[in-house]
Amino acid sequence: MSFSFVRMPKYPDCWSSCGSCASGDVFILELLVRVGDMVAHDDTILTLETGKVALDIPSPHAGRVVQIHVTEGDTVDEGALLVTLESV
Repeated sequence: MSFSFVRMPKYPDCWSSCGSCASGDVFILELLVRVGDMVAHDDTILTLETGKVALDIPSPHAGRVVQIHVTEGDTVDEGALLVTLESV
């Protein structure tokens, strides 16, 4: 049995240069998976709110959700652990 970890992706470089997309905190608007769900590569697992835009975060791995490390409303930093998947 092996596990994959889904982390908050790197913020786009334009966020620091322009700043209009990322005004305010980046927080989890909606979780789209639950423990036990099967996800495919590139399935959307959650939606972030950046203050100006909502961003869908896809899973970089396929597997079964075994743990969710965040809740709706949490603020998240780059690299934060979001979800643990069990490879199938």
